[in-house]
Amino acid sequence: MLNWNEETPTSASQTAEADATGLGAIERGGARVSVDDKRMINARADVNQLLPLKYKWAWEKYLSGCNNHWMPTEVSMQADIALWKSREGLTEDERRMLKRNLGFFAASESLVANNIVLAIYRHLTNPECRQYLLRQAFEEAVHTHTFQYIVESLGLDEGELFNMYREVPSITDKAAWALEYTKHLDDPDFQTGTREADQAFLRDLVAFYVIFEGMWFYTGFAQILSLGRRNKMVGIAEQYQYILRDESIHLNFGIDVINQIKHENPHLWTDVFKNEVRSMIREAAELEAAYGRDTMPRGFLGLNAELCEQYMHFIANRRCAQLGLEAVFEATENPFPWMSEAMDLKKEKNFFETRVIEYQNGGALSWD
Repeated sequence: MLNWNEETPTSASQTAEADATGLGAIERGGARVSVDDKRMINARADVNQLLPLKYKWAWEKYLSGCNNHWMPTEVSMQADIALWKSREGLTEDERRMLKRNLGFFAASESLVANNIVLAIYRHLTNPECRQYLLRQAFEEAVHTHTFQYIVESLGLDEGELFNMYREVPSITDKAAWALEYTKHLDDPDFQTGTREADQAFLRDLVAFYVIFEGMWFYTGFAQILSLGRRNKMVGIAEQYQYILRDESIHLNFGIDVINQIKHENPHLWTDVFKNEVRSMIREAAELEAAYGRDTMPRGFLGLNAELCEQYMHFIANRRCAQLGLEAVFEATENPFPWMSEAMDLKKEKNFFETRVIEYQNGGALSWD
């Protein structure tokens, strides 16, 4: 039993909350933190002591994120600007897709960042994981910076792009769906420690890591990278490559966190809860299919809403497998095998010295 001094908050709920956040009073003469004391949730954060490490995978993902550092302004937008201004540069369908794609991502990266900082960090009590969350929060800021850089470079209507999450129904529906899963965590009195609360936290992790970053972003990536494969909007495509590389680590981190919480708290992963998660994934795939039809009503070379819906079914089944769940759709082939190549970057351009430099993750990329 931990002994708190007289300055400790008096109520049990305040004590538990301070315990989890790491903002509680210092326990004078208390025992040193051991590996066995560390847990994903419902443990004392104790001023966020990193050592001794318990979850080395979390620390390795933090290091991977640091090794993948980039900034959007390192990428030239001159070719994209010329193409955008040219009447024959892009079709009207491609222009519609690009603007709605940017509108979705501009709002989504901010929603993810808010959830990390205001919800997940507060309740995920492991220091190694919190270290990665700090890195991820910075990366989300870089991604938001990216969309601002693209919008300014192309001279797009900022009001139109940054308000699509309120004005375009297919984008609003996705944002509203995701926010529904954080409404309990937004309650200042919410804290983990009961089955109901811990499952609410797990739902949040599934909604933002598995669905938002692990499903909904992938249609948008496929749309832009398909343009890059045809030598169109190559600057934007290059920036999306880097975002995709970041997001693949975000997704894998979230999957590892969820699975670790399941391992430590098997009573949470009931058959009823598993079916609820599968329903979330299925519903999310249907919302994404609607977004694909909205952004690509007629499609364009190599890409259309039907192929994106098939891709989403493939992705949804894969996310279920990563969580140890049964698939929600019939088995289907990946219609965009080149997306796997785009996620596996190892070599990137050094924008200052125009030479190839090594990164930690993945394999070589080719637009062929």
